[in-house]
Amino acid sequence: MLPDFEMIRHQFPGGHDITIIPVADVHLGSPECMEQEFIKFVQTVKETPNVYLVLGGDLIDNGTRSSVSNPFRATMPPNQQKIEMAEILKPASDRILCLIPGNHEARSGKDADDDPVYDIAAKLNLEHLYRENIAFVHIQLGVDKYKSGGRTSSDKRPAYTLVVTHGSGAGVLTGGAVNKAERFGYVIDGMDALILGHTHKPFTTQPGKILIDPQNHTVRVKPFKVISMTSWLNYGGYAARKMLSPTSHCLHTLTLRGNKKEMVITM
Repeated sequence: MLPDFEMIRHQFPGGHDITIIPVADVHLGSPECMEQEFIKFVQTVKETPNVYLVLGGDLIDNGTRSSVSNPFRATMPPNQQKIEMAEILKPASDRILCLIPGNHEARSGKDADDDPVYDIAAKLNLEHLYRENIAFVHIQLGVDKYKSGGRTSSDKRPAYTLVVTHGSGAGVLTGGAVNKAERFGYVIDGMDALILGHTHKPFTTQPGKILIDPQNHTVRVKPFKVISMTSWLNYGGYAARKMLSPTSHCLHTLTLRGNKKEMVITM
């Protein structure tokens, strides 16, 4: 397994825009999983040019005897869950930018030294895009080259750095999740977006950091995006039993401009 801090790098020539859809908390195997909707979504990604995925954990429900999830209520056993998830993702495997596990997959690490998301990545020949805890993803657009004065130069090439982690508990209310996500974002310099899941609360914020550039004698505010991924669960089961508030299913799209440094997020 590659270390977390080894950067994942992608280059997209041509200067066109790309759209990234962050995905987490599918919980395949849960009775509440929106399985058919997820299958159709992956097929749509495959059929749509310049659309890519980051996979942020809890792809499968992975219930065990010691977990909150009841394994006897699962629609399929955990081993079948990871096999089925790999088959669902296979048509769009060339659109995946990174994969990380969530707390549901971590159950297998504690019980049996296994990570189902790594197994899924291996099945798709994407081990090089897997990270165990956090992924740093560098994306460069517009890498066409041209000749100038006998030397090879490059066109203006906007570059973006995304940080993807599954996240951890942040309380019942959305405000707690926002505070925890933004607080973690403040400790990472140089990123353009922090993408995380776990809370099942889809939201986007844009905090800023004061950036001092001593070489150019400037001070400016550098914004960064915080994107909390939606879940793929219908309301019921554990959430209803624990009197948790329902959350809506709302996908984010993150568009990276290829001709200038600009990110556009929609929900």
